[in-house]
Amino acid sequence: MDEQTRYEAVSSRDARFDGQFFFAVATTGIYCRPSCPAVTPKRKNVRFYPTAAAAQGNGFRACRRCRPDAVPGSAEWNVRADVVGRAMRMIGDGVVDREGVPGLAGRLGYSARQVQRQLNAELGAGPVALARAQRSHTARVLLQTTDLPVTEIAFAAGFASVRQFNDTIRQIYARTPSALRAESGTGLGAGVREGTRAGIPLRLAHRGPYAARQVFDLLAAGAVARIEETTGVPGRRTYRRTLTLPYGAGIVAVDEESPGPWLEARIHLTDLRDLTTAVQRLRRLLDLDADPCAVAETLGADPLLAPLVAARPGLRSPGVADPDEFAVRTLVGREAAQELVEEYGKVLDVPCGGLTHLFPEPGVLACGAADSALRALAAALADGAVRLDAGADRDEAERALLRLPGIGPAEAALIRMRALGDPDVDPYGTPGSEAWRPWRSYAVRHLERASS
Repeated sequence: MDEQTRYEAVSSRDARFDGQFFFAVATTGIYCRPSCPAVTPKRKNVRFYPTAAAAQGNGFRACRRCRPDAVPGSAEWNVRADVVGRAMRMIGDGVVDREGVPGLAGRLGYSARQVQRQLNAELGAGPVALARAQRSHTARVLLQTTDLPVTEIAFAAGFASVRQFNDTIRQIYARTPSALRAESGTGLGAGVREGTRAGIPLRLAHRGPYAARQVFDLLAAGAVARIEETTGVPGRRTYRRTLTLPYGAGIVAVDEESPGPWLEARIHLTDLRDLTTAVQRLRRLLDLDADPCAVAETLGADPLLAPLVAARPGLRSPGVADPDEFAVRTLVGREAAQELVEEYGKVLDVPCGGLTHLFPEPGVLACGAADSALRALAAALADGAVRLDAGADRDEAERALLRLPGIGPAEAALIRMRALGDPDVDPYGTPGSEAWRPWRSYAVRHLERASS
């Protein structure tokens, strides 16, 4: 979009563009999301930025009314397979917080200087600034939804020191952490704070319509006992599952029914440093950063798909919470996956309802599994010969999968679609599907729902 188109989106308060770009007002020093309800500023005073980090880097602070840090992520990062797209997915997964810029660059196969240069050129901010913006959002969530001490929140959000945490919060939100916590009308409010015993309550924002029923149908149909469960009746279900995270274990729960453009969720963690990673994995699982309007515009132009798109607005192409786990499940099937959980899965220290285990890690399966094809896949995942993390090269991962026994083109394509979140995959080779690019994964979902 050019700047005039962006300004028109701001003038019309078009929520479809939330997260796609941000605008700042030179006279107030504040940056906002496009749908901000405040009076539209004069065009001459408006500046546009591709990321919140870029706006922050230019001295603007977050708007108190529209909370621009809480918007869905840009759908562009799901589509793009280049270095910038891969880097953004890995930053979202917390790689910079855990491994620094050298770790991010190493995973991408570039030097730290090259990564810095490319991100700055396209996004107006480097990896440190992008990670800092994400840490700030995590800190705000913890401040406004838990009663954790401020010191604990600083390190849980990924800050290196309390001083760095305090300075960053003041710069981005123009108030102290204590004032941010006490402020009414933002976050979920003190009335629902129940501490970590009940989990951290979150509102997972999405743009446009969201076909929750179809997503929950898919999750319920494929659930593996002991690590996943769906309770309730259609329209009012809750999906829960366990997660293996960098610093410990987690349990996430998300509700199908929602009063607004978000899904209500709770996250229980053994280590709060895993919050950002857990949120991003849940967002990928539920495909919350998609742009349903862009998908509908392309697929709705096809005579075959047009009635299906109209019948199911906001249909998503769900990802997965654990890519390695999904690859194993694709190879062995659901029933065998349940047996692997019971035999090799780690038992939770504190079971929660029907959730009692974590899915076995690849290294465990590589040593213990009886099936040779499973051992080969698990070994490749464990030693990095096959990489399915958030920033993996999709083409390279597919080629590596096809070299393994038991995995053919259909299985590799399904893993690419779900585990790697590729929006443009047709595992079934549907005739004429080239016309559905770059949204073939969504077209497949529409066809599946129509035939079910």
